[in-house]
Amino acid sequence: MRTRIGIFGGSFDPIHNGHLLLAELCREALELNQVRFLIANVSPFKTENMPASNQDRIEMVKLAIGGNSKFHVDTREIERGGVSYTIESVRTIAAEYPEAELYLLMGADALNDIAKWREPKELFGLAMPCVIARGGVGEPNWGVLNPFLDPTRLEQAMKSRVIAPQIEISSYALRERVRSGKSIRYQVPPNVEAYLNERGIYR
Repeated sequence: MRTRIGIFGGSFDPIHNGHLLLAELCREALELNQVRFLIANVSPFKTENMPASNQDRIEMVKLAIGGNSKFHVDTREIERGGVSYTIESVRTIAAEYPEAELYLLMGADALNDIAKWREPKELFGLAMPCVIARGGVGEPNWGVLNPFLDPTRLEQAMKSRVIAPQIEISSYALRERVRSGKSIRYQVPPNVEAYLNERGIYR
């Protein structure tokens, strides 16, 4: 079987247990050989400054995924600088792993913004969308992919759907909890919590 690589993009500011659970569920369901945590420099949908520095976000991801040989930190978007566009990163990953099957891990809610993404048709030609359908939110809106996938590839994408529990953890809410002095225990890995406390991030 060809090598299968999952690409999980995000700001990870901070990375939390919800991110890790979703990545592991996708790894298992799709039999991925690796999941690459692609850390955005600046998201085109979040152009304000990140509350944590790039280096702090990299370190937190490294701490969170340590010990899992299938998980890898990918810093190419930070190294490239500027606004991060997924297509640019997927092109370089496809060039590095020409024999691999690439899967782009994404939440069902992200489908509604697909038309705003840069070059989605080429993107989904290089990487199969793996849509994470969270419990209680219904079936993903597959119709938005019609302009970008032929019927056969759309059917494959639908079969690649991963069902996940509804997880009410968000990076924004975690930052607010830290700012207000509230606990984030059990919402982030213990070593990430310790790193935040030691560095005084978000305070």
